[in-house]
Amino acid sequence: MSAHLPLPPVPDPFRLPFHYGALHQIGVDWLVDPEPVRDLLAKHHPDLTAATFEDGRALVSLNYQLYFAQYAFGGGVTQEIEVNVIAFPTADAGRLPRLTYAQYARGWDQTKLLGIARVHVVCDNPFAIRAGRELYAEPKYPGWFEVGLPSLNGPEGTTWTVRCKAAAIGPDGTLERDPSPLLDLRAELDGLTGVAANSAPVTGYGTDPEGRLLAGPMNVYQPYRWYDLAAPEHAGRTRLTLPSQDGGPGRDLRTLLADEPPAVGAWTFQSPPVAAHNRPYYLPTGPRP
Repeated sequence: MSAHLPLPPVPDPFRLPFHYGALHQIGVDWLVDPEPVRDLLAKHHPDLTAATFEDGRALVSLNYQLYFAQYAFGGGVTQEIEVNVIAFPTADAGRLPRLTYAQYARGWDQTKLLGIARVHVVCDNPFAIRAGRELYAEPKYPGWFEVGLPSLNGPEGTTWTVRCKAAAIGPDGTLERDPSPLLDLRAELDGLTGVAANSAPVTGYGTDPEGRLLAGPMNVYQPYRWYDLAAPEHAGRTRLTLPSQDGGPGRDLRTLLADEPPAVGAWTFQSPPVAAHNRPYYLPTGPRP
């Protein structure tokens, strides 16, 4: 094998790196039985190994993103949710530090080999679906979202609600919504104090149709906030609801989370506002004729 690998191609019309204009993100993590994780990883990413933490358990992470991007022709808003397994390249096993989940979540792995092995990526933007597939070998397919997010333009609180539903891409290339639910995620973080987590760049792993493993790091230019949910009193703060049918990510999530473990952590990122349009005020006027 050559000592120098070629870079993956960047097909037109894409340009890299892809720059986010704003990003709002929440992840929820579960420590689970490693055997179903290893079986699923072998199917999707055979050159990756599932990381293990406390008691030899593997880590499954659900990651929702809402982001804005500015293009030459204008702007676009995209939502997506990923089902990920935390994994590393099998060939690099000797380079990894031994970490607890909390240490990993706070960004102690500075090798950045502990990355996200994507198993499902559901997205509401056909252009972003194509980009994810062609650039990063993401298993990306269409869906749509109804969400409730912490916002300076909304009521106070730090509860996140994400409802993901099925969709298709129509003959004209636009998204066609289906009412069938794929998953519902709720994280009630009110009253909790998050700690700064230096976890970026986040390495995302993909396996292309030729079976080649690739890695794409994502920089985030401020720390994440990580919330420790391992204490028993926080067991009810997150809820994941899956439909009874096997479509979308539900079948794999039911297998990975078979014993319904409580989430051990949540992490968030919200871009700061760049401008504010303030409250108007009245001006004194003279007598009207």
